[in-house]
Amino acid sequence: MTAKTFDAIIIGAGQAGTPLAGRLNAAGMSVALIERKLVGGTCVNTGCIPTKTMVASAYAAHLARRAADYGVTLSGPVGVDYKAIKARKDKVSGASRTGLESWIAGMDKCTLYRGHARFESANTVRVGDDLLTAAKIFLNTGGRASVPDLPGIHDIDYLTNSSMMDLEVLPRHLIVVGGSYISLEFAQMFRRFGSDVTVIEKSPRLTGREDEDVSATILSILENEGITVHVGADDIGFAKQGDDIAVTFSAGKPPAVGSHVLLALGRTLNTDDLGLDKAGVAVDKRGAVIVDDQLRTSVPGIWAMGDCNGKGAFTHTSYNDYEIVAANLLDNDPRKVSDRIEAYALYIDPPLGRCGMTEAAVRKSGRRALVGQRPMTRVGRAVEKGETQGFMKILVDADTREILGCSVLGPGGDEAVHCVLDLMYAKAPIDTLARAMHIHPTVSELLPTIAQELKPLA
Repeated sequence: MTAKTFDAIIIGAGQAGTPLAGRLNAAGMSVALIERKLVGGTCVNTGCIPTKTMVASAYAAHLARRAADYGVTLSGPVGVDYKAIKARKDKVSGASRTGLESWIAGMDKCTLYRGHARFESANTVRVGDDLLTAAKIFLNTGGRASVPDLPGIHDIDYLTNSSMMDLEVLPRHLIVVGGSYISLEFAQMFRRFGSDVTVIEKSPRLTGREDEDVSATILSILENEGITVHVGADDIGFAKQGDDIAVTFSAGKPPAVGSHVLLALGRTLNTDDLGLDKAGVAVDKRGAVIVDDQLRTSVPGIWAMGDCNGKGAFTHTSYNDYEIVAANLLDNDPRKVSDRIEAYALYIDPPLGRCGMTEAAVRKSGRRALVGQRPMTRVGRAVEKGETQGFMKILVDADTREILGCSVLGPGGDEAVHCVLDLMYAKAPIDTLARAMHIHPTVSELLPTIAQELKPLA
């Protein structure tokens, strides 16, 4: 079979692959874009866009139930139409995917292939009956939900973050196994839709990568909404119990029994069935494609972007990977992965916005540090909104005045944290923030105040 030749092959039409196809095409290159599932990747189809659409519905339901707190009266009890919520989610997600597909179709030299890509050599890829070759190949294959081989797991019907999006009925009692970002988002969301919710986490606390004060506050937020949380689960197993599912989690404790089980136990990288060995592409023990600071793999002419390179598991890190690759290839701009500062959010309500180092990481570094903190009970905007759970915290190097990190857990925390993140990119000292005049009344206006009230980190 004669291979079809392109200037570039992109495997995966996610949040790095699709924009890169546009840039390469605009530069006059012919591109083969390969996608085995849905254009847009996790973000558009089962991640950010659909879940945040559902989070918005959950927030509306929660706020409606609190109407009396604001002096607002409703004519009857607040109800939730789950089918309408799902339909709204599908519409928003579908519109985003359709827009991307139309954009791709409008490119002069981009051919979209539907199917599973596998390497046959370092510059040749097979997709079904098609054999494609290119001097430049880019991986953007993402990840999928991990399903550990826990006792009884194969005897039950379970949900993952992807299949959760297709659920047609509201669970009577949802048991969420896992206590990190995806799991907690779904837990609070479905509690607000009206489900009973139990969270089971094997670690001693929720969101184990966060500081203990953040984890404790997150636990309080969830428990205040009637979510049952079990941590320190050391023996998780599953069994059918009539029409329900029983989840055992600790010796001597009664099992949690629910109608549905959601597994949120991490992600597996989609690198295990690409034929990477035939291309000579090296991976680490997790299956992440090994890349350098400019996302080049061990094989010249092959790059890896997004979740599959293990450098980040977020839409924004994936998109930034695209920007780094495009800058180096097309703009003569030597951008690097190591230039970026870790930043992400947890989309419970109120949300957590995080950037830079945690307090635990600062302590481990051994440097002298300062810390400033303020509870949301002392933030006017939070009090006015009646949303006072959470706090803000900033960490600073005591000697250089460099901002090391920030956590904002409270109303608009996912937005407010960028005030600090941008200053960190500008390498501005904490004094720049301390002297800034922010707009009143906002959550962000208290960040300069915190910067003026730093104390030694004990």
